[in-house]
Formats: sequence, structure tokens, C-alpha cells
Amino acid sequence: MPSVSRIYDYYLGGSHNFEVDREAARQAMAAYPGLPKIMQANRAFLRRAVRFAVAEGVTRFLDIGSGIPTFGNVHEIAQRADPRSRVVYVDHDPVAVEHSRAVLAGNDRATVVAADLRSPDDILGSPPVAELLAPGRPVALLLVAVLHFLQDADEPRKAVAGLRDALPSGSLLILTHATEQDGPMRPEAGERVRGVYQAIGSPLCTRSRDRVADFFEGFTLVEPGLVPMDAWRPEDDGPGAPAPGGMDGRAGAAGFAGVGRKP
Repeated sequence: MPSVSRIYDYYLGGSHNFEVDREAARQAMAAYPGLPKIMQANRAFLRRAVRFAVAEGVTRFLDIGSGIPTFGNVHEIAQRADPRSRVVYVDHDPVAVEHSRAVLAGNDRATVVAADLRSPDDILGSPPVAELLAPGRPVALLLVAVLHFLQDADEPRKAVAGLRDALPSGSLLILTHATEQDGPMRPEAGERVRGVYQAIGSPLCTRSRDRVADFFEGFTLVEPGLVPMDAWRPEDDGPGAPAPGGMDGRAGAAGFAGVGRKP
């Protein structure tokens, strides 16, 4: 069965994927060829947000729905900015978890936990996460490109609230979420892409800006607020980075991105 995390790895040009994943990705790209650009915009936001967190003095990261932590993921970015950074990845896909363990072997400041966002108590009760949260220092909670795989029946707002309540004051929520509101994808293409993910057992639930904003309840959004992915502090990408709106068909507008701080 294709895996969402391995399909994402394929979009990014990674090597931790199988032919079954590549075939599903090709089907989705046949509906909308700009999908890799969307994933690249998502990953670029992730880099900027992690660097922002470290610059704010936050060096503990809890990345839920992490997939396979390769190709410039959280531990590489954070530990490059501050070698003391600690990262706990969480994913429910057993293949992604095993890949993660292999990738992280020898890194004593990064580990992976097998758990599901729909069961936040399982995440919070795992020893690596409990240790990460126990000292009371701020933590950056990353929910990047994961909440749109939870249906309303999964009660995603309740899951996020449970995680929020366990975070120390000063912690950050780093989040992206797929949308079709004012995005580059036409409705018929969006329907075909959703059909591919439905067929592999990972239905995609796009949401409006207002509904994505609801996940930030209990957090104060930092500037520039909840915006298209490529519009969140694009200057932090450095010289030569694409300007907002400069990617294929406004790829960055296919998802909202934001960072919130817990008072």
C-alpha cells in the first residue's frame, strides 16, 4: 500500500520510497503537475519556521506526522543552527518509523516515536516526549502537512488542544494545512488529487483559512499571521530565494502556514 510519507519523500526528490508510492504520486501529478512545487513550498516554510524558533531561543522540537526525516528536515536545520537542539519525531506509519530510526542512528539528540496524532495521550505518555516536555522549557510543536489528513470526525481540534495544554508557556505551534481557497488548483484537479489519496486510505480534507485558524486557539499568531506558505517571512530564505507568488502557479497558495506562541 502506498504511504503518504513516502509519496511526500518522492515529491521532494528523496530516495526513501517504493514503486507503489511513485505510482500513486504519478497519478496525483497527472491531475496536478505542480504538486512537487507545493511540497517544496511547504518544506521551505518548515526551514524558515525552525530557524525562527531557534532564533527565539526554542531548541526543543516535537514534530508530529513527521514522515521520513530526510532531505533537510527538522533535526538537520535545528542542529545546524544550534547543536544543542533536541528533536522528537512522531509518526504512525511503521515503515516511516523504521526508516527514521535508520536515518537517526548515532544522533543522540533526535529520536522517533510510533504514535498517532488522533491519540495525543499516547504521544504525551511516550518516554521521549515526556522527557522533552518535563523540564518546562518551551517546545516547538510542528504539525506540518498533517492535519489535512484528519477528517472532522477525527476531532483534530481536540487533538491539537490536548497537545497545546501540555506545552510550557512560550512554546510555539508551527503549522501548515492544505487549502483550495484562492489556491492554484482548479476544483476538478483538486477532486482528482483527493481521489488518489482516498484510494490509498489517506483521504485529504482541505480547509478554509478560518477553519485552519481555529487550530491556533490558545496561541498568539506571530507576524505575518496565517498566510500562504510562500508568504511567511520569505526574506528568511536568503538571497536568490523565489519571491512570494513566483513559484509554479502560486504553489505556496495551496496551503496556509503560521506560527503561534503560547502565552
